[in-house]
Amino acid sequence: MSDRSFRISFAASLVLIVAAPAIANTLYVTNGSFETTTNGNGQLGYNTNATGWTTTGYNFIFAPGTADVVGDTTGSAGSLALWGPNDGSNNGLPGTSPDGGNFVAADPVYNQGPIYQTINGLTIGQTYVLGFYWGGAQQYSFTGPTTEGWDVTLGSVTQDTVALSNVNHGFTGWYYQTFNYVATSASETLSFMAVGTPNGLPPFALLDGVSLQAAPEPGTLALIGLGLLAIPIGSRLRGRRH
Repeated sequence: MSDRSFRISFAASLVLIVAAPAIANTLYVTNGSFETTTNGNGQLGYNTNATGWTTTGYNFIFAPGTADVVGDTTGSAGSLALWGPNDGSNNGLPGTSPDGGNFVAADPVYNQGPIYQTINGLTIGQTYVLGFYWGGAQQYSFTGPTTEGWDVTLGSVTQDTVALSNVNHGFTGWYYQTFNYVATSASETLSFMAVGTPNGLPPFALLDGVSLQAAPEPGTLALIGLGLLAIPIGSRLRGRRH
């Protein structure tokens, strides 16, 4: 590999490292990891709340390791748990999402309602990247295959995740999703609506690690790359050529 090609390759790898913090500089979502609550585990809007979020549905918050512990979490219809290792299903449900800490579980077929908050400080015409972790599970004591997903709205635009197919007493695994939105107002409502099937075998859509960041301008990344190409690579690095 020549000095020049090595320098380009090395610089290109640095672009990702240098550019990433610039994207994450401004945080628009309040309590996107659902760590701050008024009363720990429970049904959001009934016996606990997550700071910054409002809900009108049968949506729950679980602390680490509690989602599959029967009797640990209650709501308006009584105790609620998800199938997992602690209540008899070796489905791999972990104690937390990849984001760590608390996560949300929302019923898409019983008293369905969104989880939402108002996002402020947006720039009209700017593209924003929404990211979040999500998955699917089934309510403990029920039997049968289910599907889970999310309808995600920012302002007037709704985008949908795929519908995950979940086996009896199953857990789908956690996934990371991103959607791009263009702001049409300085303040817009961000909403997550759980969707799934069938009614009567409660599927639960899981959610955590919600973030919203301004997308980098393509020209900015190009300028960063050109600047990095001008950084000399020391003789020690050149000496490692093969």
